[in-house]
Amino acid sequence: MVSPQSSPEISAAAGAPHQQFSYKDATEEEILEDLSSRFILNLPDEELASLERVCFQVEQAHWFYEDFIREENRNCHSLPLKKFTAMMFAACPILQHWNHEEAFEKFMQYKTLVPVCGAIMLNETCDKCVLVKGWKSSSGWGFPKGKINETEPKADCAVREVLEETGYNLAGKINPEHFIETTNNGQRITLFIVPGVPEDYPFRTKTRKEISKIEWFKLTDLPTWRRNKQVPGKFYLIAPFVG
Repeated sequence: MVSPQSSPEISAAAGAPHQQFSYKDATEEEILEDLSSRFILNLPDEELASLERVCFQVEQAHWFYEDFIREENRNCHSLPLKKFTAMMFAACPILQHWNHEEAFEKFMQYKTLVPVCGAIMLNETCDKCVLVKGWKSSSGWGFPKGKINETEPKADCAVREVLEETGYNLAGKINPEHFIETTNNGQRITLFIVPGVPEDYPFRTKTRKEISKIEWFKLTDLPTWRRNKQVPGKFYLIAPFVG
């Protein structure tokens, strides 16, 4: 199982023809109509027939709403994905033959099975690695990674996700034979080991409201089978890869 498309940046680019539309004073109905046009109505018929594909597009519409529309229209409140999904399914006639609650639950189950690729980025002496922290205060630290796109090679996915999350380009730096792979709750995770990353590189995420921090950590400070009390923060996302 793979993600047809998973980048908020791609979603924004897909909406380029609508740039003249102003959200500042738009009503909820107008906003949902515009989002339906941007992300749903122009999909090919074979993609409209796929619940997973449609739900991925609804998720990207949600990112666009949270990242861009709410900044322009202060009357728009932050919405959880489940509520936003219900609103989109109700507003878009071609989605109304699906039950939005069942669609949401199936999509969330499907997402947990989409393979993930990323990288363990090491410094030149291989005693430190780069970790990223999610946007929410409850987020833990983890290696930069993300869901693979349809037909995308694993190494290409790792390059794309690392570039999006850290701003560092691993193109040409990945050895396809140097990786660690594990399965967590049915989801396959592949991390390529990439040494020689400069410690003074000015990391800067290309995402919006997804990554809050990018930092170097000593390998000796990372947890193995339990949390290392010497380093504050949550590290459960890296535990399967550190031993």
